[in-house]
Amino acid sequence: MYTAAMSDARSQDQRVADALPGHWVDRHLPVALRPYARLMRLDRPIGWWLLLLPCWWGLALGQMATGGGLPNLWHAALFLIGAVIMRGAGCTLNDIADRSFDAQVARTRSRPIAAGQVSPAAAMAFLIVLCLAGLVVLLQFNWFTVFTGAASLLIVAAYPFMKRITYWPQAVLGLAFNWGALVGWTATHGALALPPVLLYLGGVAWTLAYDTIYAHQDKEDDLLIGVKSTALKFGDASLVWLGVFFALALILIDAAVWLAGGSIIAHAGIAGAALHAAWQLARFRADDPARCLEVFRSNRIFGLIIAASLFLDCIIT
Repeated sequence: MYTAAMSDARSQDQRVADALPGHWVDRHLPVALRPYARLMRLDRPIGWWLLLLPCWWGLALGQMATGGGLPNLWHAALFLIGAVIMRGAGCTLNDIADRSFDAQVARTRSRPIAAGQVSPAAAMAFLIVLCLAGLVVLLQFNWFTVFTGAASLLIVAAYPFMKRITYWPQAVLGLAFNWGALVGWTATHGALALPPVLLYLGGVAWTLAYDTIYAHQDKEDDLLIGVKSTALKFGDASLVWLGVFFALALILIDAAVWLAGGSIIAHAGIAGAALHAAWQLARFRADDPARCLEVFRSNRIFGLIIAASLFLDCIIT
């Protein structure tokens, strides 16, 4: 039960296990606000990067299909703000749903709800505030984009419960985290087409790769408490499956670029991302949680390589 005594017993200044050391959340925010910042995972920015990058891919791909030119930087900024807010909302919902599981896993028992720093009721109120803020951002776009973005909430709401019923929760996460590829395109075109759909599917395959890597950190605890993941499903064959997912992601993303009229610049960027994927495969160690976290976080670079090449293609060609 969440009581004042429990809140006093557990310091609000407690860091979450896999947060970045010395992050500004721990150094500069008032102590009372830190649990809510941690609930949003502001001290673990990789999540909002992975949500943001498909938005930027879709935005640049949409501009590419119009013949090039500088993508809409206001839209790019809105996607950044929206990604931080909605990643925070998704994490808050996830922690509300998983609070009993989180308390049993070494890496997650320090999360604010599991640690008793934030009550489920307070977290729910915070979730509503974040969703309203996200809606304000979404309403800045055309109506087709508004409805496209809102449709993703069904997947977001379903994701926290998937690990209870399927070994493929990473696939559902991919469906949610890469929705921005569709939204980014529609922000320019006001309609969907085959290129953003291929880009979206490529992003889903990418998520299957990076989140399988991430899931290897918790596989022993997951076995004990009955939580499912692709890391448990693939086991010793994980490296092979990671190679398949990365290859599929790169093929689909490159096909999307080709259909949108991309030049050698964009294709070269995807080749650069392929080299980074190869580095990840060489670096991956299934039974080394610290290494898994390092490789997982490096996917920001993978995504930025693609985003930079798509933006450069639009500007130069």
